[in-house]
Amino acid sequence: MTTLTPEAAAPSADPADPQRAASPRRRAGVVLLALGILVVLAWASLFVGSGDITAARTWEILGAWIRGELPAGDRDTAVLIILERRLPRTVLAVLVGAALGLSGTLMQALTRNPLADPGLLGVNAGAYTAVVIGSATMGITVGTGHVWLALGGALVTAVVVYGVGTSGRLGGSPAKLVLTGVAVGAVLSGLSFAITLAMPEVFDKVRFWSAGSLQGRTFDEITAVLPFLAAGTALALLLPPALNALALGDDAAVALGSRPALTRILGLAAITLLCGAATAAAGPLSFIGLIVPHALRMILGPDHRWLVPMSLLAAPILMLAADELARLVVAAELPTGVVTAFLGAPVLIALTRRKGVREL
Repeated sequence: MTTLTPEAAAPSADPADPQRAASPRRRAGVVLLALGILVVLAWASLFVGSGDITAARTWEILGAWIRGELPAGDRDTAVLIILERRLPRTVLAVLVGAALGLSGTLMQALTRNPLADPGLLGVNAGAYTAVVIGSATMGITVGTGHVWLALGGALVTAVVVYGVGTSGRLGGSPAKLVLTGVAVGAVLSGLSFAITLAMPEVFDKVRFWSAGSLQGRTFDEITAVLPFLAAGTALALLLPPALNALALGDDAAVALGSRPALTRILGLAAITLLCGAATAAAGPLSFIGLIVPHALRMILGPDHRWLVPMSLLAAPILMLAADELARLVVAAELPTGVVTAFLGAPVLIALTRRKGVREL
């Protein structure tokens, strides 16, 4: 795909640039800190919430489960809550967070816009509309079945956006693809809202999922989306050198031996797989894909050889924190999507008011 070396492709780090590359020691420290926070939040996710399950009791249950010492027919309430509710919820939070963070990093790199979000391609709207149509016409409820509908809707929407966005004499451009995605997403959102208004029973089936929630998810949903998440992640991890070249501009990327058109196609495919699978499993979740890559760029610099893999660590941290906060705010638990919106909206306003926000 490319003949350039990583050193040649990495954006220059001008000392006067606020996005200059971080030192190796600082990067190592950030990685270790992120790993530590992720482990702590993942562990806390197993016992934070309603009920009086302590950390010690959680550790005891997990140890017995790992050793195979739990009787199959003798599970108390704590065992059921931890193993059948909170454990899959925690795993899904990590996977969904990583997918959204990674797709956001790719989206900002492909569009060269630090405020871009994977939802701009209309993938979330496509997934939601497919679930609404499936519920209205086939009576499918939220569960394993809707995952395939959401994935199908995301994939079809991505194909349509790319087909329309790259048509014409001038071909495709980041701005054209984003505008096409916004337009298609608006049409699909209007269609889905019209269906739910005309058929209140459909809205009742999807309303909690549509707010973005991890509650009630099981390992069946994780198994359904895991192949798509794995494929999207593998594809994304191949792109950092090409993304570094693309950051220099199309002409410079071609001169360095990269192929911008192929990079965009592969990047859009990875975004579709990641964002579509994440939306299918947890519903539309906003701002995760916007906040994480922007924050990482401020800490680590613009080199995508660090930004892409680090988003796999940083985004689950934000996702777990939002999910645990959602459990503690009210007794009935808020949908995680509500918390991410409350956290993300002020950050977006602050970012848009910064004088330093510019094209990547």
